[in-house]
Amino acid sequence: MHTEALVKDVGLEAACRITGKSKATLGRYYSDHDEHAERFIPVDAVARLEAVSSYPHVTGALADFGKITLSYDDRHPNTPGNGNVNSDVIALIQRFAMLMSEYHQAIRDGSISLNEAKRLLRETLLLQQVLIDMKLNLEAECV
Repeated sequence: MHTEALVKDVGLEAACRITGKSKATLGRYYSDHDEHAERFIPVDAVARLEAVSSYPHVTGALADFGKITLSYDDRHPNTPGNGNVNSDVIALIQRFAMLMSEYHQAIRDGSISLNEAKRLLRETLLLQQVLIDMKLNLEAECV
């Protein structure tokens, strides 16, 4: 399931070029047939695919399995913050707006798909990072 999501995220043709594997070989890695149950995508292929994917599907699944939370800083602020409360509040409002925008798009059809949930999780983690930055800036002002 996660290998399939990764390959589809990158695109089958692109995944073939990136990994050097054929469409058939990639398909066997996520096939439901019993004859392919012991076939697994090589770790180096996962790393190359996740480097160009929108989400680290396999790494995220492994982390979930190990009860580990992944977090990465994918923020690209329009202007660098200067660490004061006003800029933190603005960053917080902007990030919350992004979360609400993702939620609005996800709930349009009445249900949230797996990929939509992953995008919401990513936005939630980025919102959390803004709150952490805000907390650290407030603590620094109190010292």
